[in-house]
Amino acid sequence: MDEVSTGRVVILGAGLAALTAALRLAPRPVVMISPDPLGAGASSAWAQGGIAAAMDPADHPANHAEDTVRAGAGVVDPTVADFVTAEAPGHIHDLTGIGAPFDRRPDGSYVLSREAAHGFARVVRVKGDQAGAEITRTLIEAVRRTPSVQVLDGLLAVGLAVEDGRVTGVRLMRSGPEGSSVFLLRAPAVLLAGGGSGGLFALTTNPPRIRGQALGLAARAGAEVADAEFVQFHPTALDCGEDPAPLVTEALRGEGAQLVNRNGERFMQAIHPDAELAPRDIVAREIYAQTQAGLRPMLDTRACLGARILTEFPAVAGACARNGIDPVAQPIPVAAAAHYHMGGVATDAQGRSSLPGLWVAGETASTGLHGANRLASNGLLEAVVFGARAAGSINAALTRPCDDAPVVPPALPSGGNTPDPQLVARLRRAMTAGAGVIRNADGLAACLREISDIEALQPECEALLNMTATATLIAAAALMRQESRGAHFRSDFPQTAATGLRSRLTLAQAMHLRPNASRT
Repeated sequence: MDEVSTGRVVILGAGLAALTAALRLAPRPVVMISPDPLGAGASSAWAQGGIAAAMDPADHPANHAEDTVRAGAGVVDPTVADFVTAEAPGHIHDLTGIGAPFDRRPDGSYVLSREAAHGFARVVRVKGDQAGAEITRTLIEAVRRTPSVQVLDGLLAVGLAVEDGRVTGVRLMRSGPEGSSVFLLRAPAVLLAGGGSGGLFALTTNPPRIRGQALGLAARAGAEVADAEFVQFHPTALDCGEDPAPLVTEALRGEGAQLVNRNGERFMQAIHPDAELAPRDIVAREIYAQTQAGLRPMLDTRACLGARILTEFPAVAGACARNGIDPVAQPIPVAAAAHYHMGGVATDAQGRSSLPGLWVAGETASTGLHGANRLASNGLLEAVVFGARAAGSINAALTRPCDDAPVVPPALPSGGNTPDPQLVARLRRAMTAGAGVIRNADGLAACLREISDIEALQPECEALLNMTATATLIAAAALMRQESRGAHFRSDFPQTAATGLRSRLTLAQAMHLRPNASRT
């Protein structure tokens, strides 16, 4: 295997956590690795709601922390919730300072939206539903202006090099199908910020590449994983046949949009006192139930927004237009879709994983902030807070001074063994059927058998092994959690245990629950 050494910190990913860390590490040289051009394939850029922060004078970070803990269904780390929410307003001001175009009132105060399970309007937004895209664009522009940051796109991370228990580098391959060569990039530190796992499911709002690869490569290297079973299904993805499914932002429900079925009946009022603004897991399960019953759930924005949806929520309006839906005149069909993975590589308060030399931030990480059910718009917040914290921790850990480091040669070996698309599609169907919105022991066991069979059909493909590793961890952790809690619902164990505990699991432990492949 070819090998290249660099004195630069390697950042795997190109979303909010990765961009924040790259800027905070300056002037220490870094190299950002991404399969796609910056901003093109990251979930951060697709986020519509915004960043949650207690910016209203009547609000307080303690209120935000309390809502976070409550939404997380008993498994949020309260210490993490306290410091993340306390740091949130400062990050909003920092982002404003570098040019993030948050919606502002004439007096300069921030326009704030209220989303599910928040006690206050505290979601700072951009152009209604453009927060992720605009904040990402602002940070990319700042990164482009930062001399210490090198960007290498078109490269896919497929594995980590571990020596004497420490991460010493990353195995990379070109995204194209030719050849089978990979190369090893040696580095003093690696920050993993490669996104979530939503694309492991057949219906998802995540970008096409986000299929658990980042979590999988860390797990295959031996990193401890926490809360893998907790996958959040967004209640309102546009039910139109697109893959990925366009997101229909929760901010619409904050504006007063109502969920109705094909008979015109509102159904959330009988389910929860907060109706459409109930916690996401509750709304998602009812949306799923309505879909399974053939009642075609829909989101009706006509009375609360009318034609304003076209200008105030352009991403939703554009997705509707592409699919022949006029939201001014008709309700928007919706379905529950895999959206955010609360689980991930277990980290401490500084983003350190269980493997020395490896830091993790963003959706790939499990910090303890989200618990069993992420509070709306806390995802982007966690990304910037832990991107900054990981950068500080890396700087403190590296004893060598921040000297200039040569750029990593862009003319690197091409090739790599890419996953068979039919196997990926089969994996996604298996995860939806067995580890989806509603789970049970038989379905999870069948899912694990199918994952084993799929893996056996392309056992040398590291990119596929990363996906199947994450799928294994999700299904195994879900099988082990014999209760229903937050986004994890077991029809055979519908009650919630009196005491909530976070799950901790390695891939080796999860594999004990997975049968051997029936085919070789």
